Amino acid sequence: MTFSKANTSPIVKTFDGLINDLFANFENIPGPNFNANVPPVNITETPEAYHLQLAAPGRSKENFKLKVEGNLLIVSYDEVKKVESKDLKQVRKEFNMASFKRTFTLDEKTNAEAIIAKYEDGLLKLVVPKKEEVKPAVKEIIIG
Repeated sequence: MTFSKANTSPIVKTFDGLINDLFANFENIPGPNFNANVPPVNITETPEAYHLQLAAPGRSKENFKLKVEGNLLIVSYDEVKKVESKDLKQVRKEFNMASFKRTFTLDEKTNAEAIIAKYEDGLLKLVVPKKEEVKPAVKEIIIG
């Protein structure tokens, strides 16, 4: 399983485009307010499956959407905007529960029909099982 990122920008780039491309490779560097909308992911592999853990604390599991399109596993979250009272004044805001979308490429070894998802303790846990290897049938031939 691999994480893919497509570059669909034109050949001629603006200064802003060059700067964005320069810092695009640093998306997983931890730090305050540095690409905070995209949750970090840990991927481990066992002989039976791939295990993904997305760190997404403080979110509601009802707002997660998981789907498989072709060979892509798409994990997204749609944040529902809450109406704030006019009496409340925000003094400081250090975290953001914004919507996000992550895409993972499934290879031919994965069984997309049997993906299991669970959200607990601020982690979205996915188990992507591998297909059982098809071994050629052994046929014994009797000499007559």
